[in-house]
Order: sequence, then structure tokens, then C-alpha cells
Amino acid sequence: MTLRPTDIAVYSPAEVDIVWSDGQRRRYTIGELREHCPCASCREKRKAAPPPTGALPVLSLEEAQPLKLLGMQPVGQYAYSVEFSDGHDTGIFTFEFLRELGQAVE
Repeated sequence: MTLRPTDIAVYSPAEVDIVWSDGQRRRYTIGELREHCPCASCREKRKAAPPPTGALPVLSLEEAQPLKLLGMQPVGQYAYSVEFSDGHDTGIFTFEFLRELGQAVE
């Protein structure tokens, strides 16, 4: 049986809850979702060598603001495309991958 989201709701400005078809509710921070984005560019960025110690990153205006979830759109019957306030929107989070993330809540 493939688990599927049955309800998605913003819990707080920094968190979203997903209720799964087996009844489990999981809470995800927006930062966690962004950090684990499965798109090719994010995977490459995570593999890259860390910047030199003391180097300060140059951030866009969007990246300098608190991270927000702008939307989650279904992709077929297997995933969600997630749009973040930093302008990133290319990650496709499969149901299986989403279920591995977050924390179960009562």
C-alpha cells in the first residue's frame, strides 16, 4: 500500500503538517524541506566543498528574508512541487521522501 497525504495544513509560519493515509500526522519545518530539496542543483550544492572559513555568502533579497512556504502543488499521483520564498521551486518531493522527513506528532 502506498501512503498518500490526505491533508496538508500550515501549522505555523515556519511549519506545515501533513496527515497521511495511515492516519499519522507529521510536522515539517520549512527550513528542513528547503535543506532537503531533492532537485539536481540542490543535490550538487550539498556535495560541493564548503566555502573557506570566514567567507560570507552574498544573499539575494529573497534569501535574506525569513524562509516561507509559498505553495505545494501536486505532481501526478506521487509527489508535490514545493515553492519557497527564496525563489526556489524546482524540487519535486515524492510521497515516499516526504514521509521520511519531519517528525510524527500526536
